[in-house]
Amino acid sequence: MSISKSDSKKILERASQHIFSTGVEDSATELAKANMQFGLAKMHLAQEHYGLEPDATFISSPDETITRNKGRWNQGIGYGGKISWGAGREKLMVLDVKPNACGMLVGGIDKVPEPKELLKTIYEFEKDDTFIKNVKVQWDFNKGNHFIDVFNVEGAVTKLPDHIVILHAGCPEMKTENQAGHGLYFDNNPALQQIADTIKTPFGPIYCLEGRNADEYFKFWNFADEFAKKRREIAFKAFFGGKIICNRTHQGLVNMNEIALGCHVCDDFKGFYPFSIRADLPSYLLRAKKNFTDNQIEELGFAERAEEFGVTGRLKKANLLPHGGGYTFNDSLSVDRIFEVNKLRYFSVDMLDGVGKKIISDPRDVQYSYRGREVLLKTLEIGMGEELASLRPIYTLKV
Repeated sequence: MSISKSDSKKILERASQHIFSTGVEDSATELAKANMQFGLAKMHLAQEHYGLEPDATFISSPDETITRNKGRWNQGIGYGGKISWGAGREKLMVLDVKPNACGMLVGGIDKVPEPKELLKTIYEFEKDDTFIKNVKVQWDFNKGNHFIDVFNVEGAVTKLPDHIVILHAGCPEMKTENQAGHGLYFDNNPALQQIADTIKTPFGPIYCLEGRNADEYFKFWNFADEFAKKRREIAFKAFFGGKIICNRTHQGLVNMNEIALGCHVCDDFKGFYPFSIRADLPSYLLRAKKNFTDNQIEELGFAERAEEFGVTGRLKKANLLPHGGGYTFNDSLSVDRIFEVNKLRYFSVDMLDGVGKKIISDPRDVQYSYRGREVLLKTLEIGMGEELASLRPIYTLKV
């Protein structure tokens, strides 16, 4: 796709105008927005390629941040929000977003097991093979952000068990090809790459499926999501034997044109949604409120842009809640400029102490930490949800 330098700049400017951010004001949010403009620019060009209106958007929740998945980051994707490249009716799938069905199960227990006894239970359990719909489970509580948190319940406004478990896990079994389908991740999956359309843009290629292939991928996604939920349920029952309160996906497709990445997209306004921060701070159970209302859209400064680009309806149906605090960078302030060398994007970041700059292409090279209560406070301030219970941590287990 041959586009002049000046036109590329206009396309990026258009993309940045389609970012509707509620993220807390820090360097991680700045980096997420800076990177997301490239992903949206590619999506706009892909939409035009298929004869559609270029209206892809990123609507963030207050935990907006970077993704530490290198493949997703290099494709220009941010985290902590809903990405839309249509209204849900188009048979068009953007593979760059890489859904993985990661989520959190919240369960109630009457008695807290000793960590040593719980570890014994887990190791004994993993000795036997577990299958879900003929697919062998690959347990992975020792990888990435997957964990088991155990809490005491404090300050609940509704009846809850005395103790709560949050079990955070996805389904690595579904990332690559298996007997159920082609797999979810395009970048390590030759079978998926063979059927994908590769659309070249000035900002790098974008990988898409349309028509029947998009249909089949979405069917596989639904299988993977149910697999991941069942996987969390089996683990919780085997380890604790308690009562399941909710089992929410926060990283997956909403339909063929939308994905939630690191946030809850809510269709339940009476139940619980987990909000997990750090091991040294309380986590929370929240109730969702419909968002964004006309007043919220106006107060957040979204109204004029949303009307100009015809996406007001999409904002009104966002219904987002953060799933956690998200990453932050304690020594960084803001993105100063972006440039490209050898087909790699580099971000020049101002440092908090005012001395020097940090120039990065991969956010995994930057020392990070996790945010605290600021994300929760902004969520409540905006009116996206309400607190139902505070959870005081007892211990976190990574096997």
